[in-house]
Amino acid sequence: MEIFNFNSSILYIHKPLNSSVGGGDITVYEGCKDMPEVLIFYLILQFINMFLGIPANLMVLWLLHKNKGDSSTSDIFILHLAVLDTFFCLTPPLELASIVFLTTGTTWYVLRFFYGLKDYSPLFLSCICLDRYMAVLHPITFTELKDRSHRKVCLAVVWLVTLAYAVAKCMGNIPNIAKAFTVMILAAFAIMLFCNVSILHALRQSGPGRDEMHPVKKRAFKMVFIILAIIVFNYFPPVALFPFKEYFTPDEFNCYVYTVAFGFMDVSSSIQPVLYLSREIPSVPCCCSKEVFDQKSGV
Repeated sequence: MEIFNFNSSILYIHKPLNSSVGGGDITVYEGCKDMPEVLIFYLILQFINMFLGIPANLMVLWLLHKNKGDSSTSDIFILHLAVLDTFFCLTPPLELASIVFLTTGTTWYVLRFFYGLKDYSPLFLSCICLDRYMAVLHPITFTELKDRSHRKVCLAVVWLVTLAYAVAKCMGNIPNIAKAFTVMILAAFAIMLFCNVSILHALRQSGPGRDEMHPVKKRAFKMVFIILAIIVFNYFPPVALFPFKEYFTPDEFNCYVYTVAFGFMDVSSSIQPVLYLSREIPSVPCCCSKEVFDQKSGV
């Protein structure tokens, strides 16, 4: 039995609009009582994200501050992404209360705003990917643009678009807001995939054979390959599933598909800083070691 429709779903985890939750009838968990296992899995992921992501992102911010005299060109994007992820990792307690216990819709305004910020975080990753792509594939152009202010302009535009989307999502009455997310995630995923595959190809072609590749470049190759796998792990579920929402029933899409897709995407808030911290030399998702880029760009 359908307990809701797609446009006013009480279980649309990131967008519960005009629902019985807002009317004070039932909680989100009760609405999915016949299929609660995915909601439980989603909440477990969110709390792992909180306990792992908050200290990891704070450590990233500390390292960026400590090493600001020897920073890379992508650090400005990494810093702002870490700030965004830190705030997002604070939401699981409120989210747990809203999904399981609370029947008031007030808390969803706060949650939807933070969900909106997280939804568009791939734009920051795309900027990092493009910056690293230029460093490896177009080193001369990269060197010419290295000290200019275009990155700050790009960052300002990304924040403006992200905040506008978050406010629109918070209001909850903007038509076709879900389509804006779908278009963004498809475009960002395509950019990240293209940049990382291009970097891998360039590093792979840097020697006559894989076994003869320079040790630094070989480490970079392995790292970018891992990063590419993480990007696919975090962002492929929504990219693969959301365009086919009409093939699912409302219950299936909201209780299963939507929840699982965002669960995997949200956990990137902890995976990304852990990956950064795992490197001896600071790096970020969608890039490889600083020495390689310096060698390729002649810096």
